[in-house]
Amino acid sequence: MSINAISILVLFALAAAVALGIVLISALLGSGRKSTEKLLPYECGLDPIGSPRRRFSVKFFLVAILFIVFDVEVVFLYPWAVVFREFKAAGEGALAFTVAAVFLGILLLGLVYAWGRGALDWEE
Repeated sequence: MSINAISILVLFALAAAVALGIVLISALLGSGRKSTEKLLPYECGLDPIGSPRRRFSVKFFLVAILFIVFDVEVVFLYPWAVVFREFKAAGEGALAFTVAAVFLGILLLGLVYAWGRGALDWEE
């Protein structure tokens, strides 16, 4: 087994130990007493109004999905921007730029489509 694999396994074991430790400390130090106030849904310190099972508009979920899509876009673009100089030094800068431009173009078409369908309009 290589040193890289061992270091990744140690990192996962350490992360699992920290997570388990935090849960155990919380269980040991927490009061554990339940009350009616603790069982209420939290709404910024105010008493809840209405049922917690109310329906949400589908547009809310569309905006949430669009946010996730564009958040993933940023996650993919950041490493690309970091290694772009290496592509450029290897003579593959134009190819890397074209691939990123196609990726952004597809996402831009999706945004234009969602905007045109009214997915970003809050008021009806």
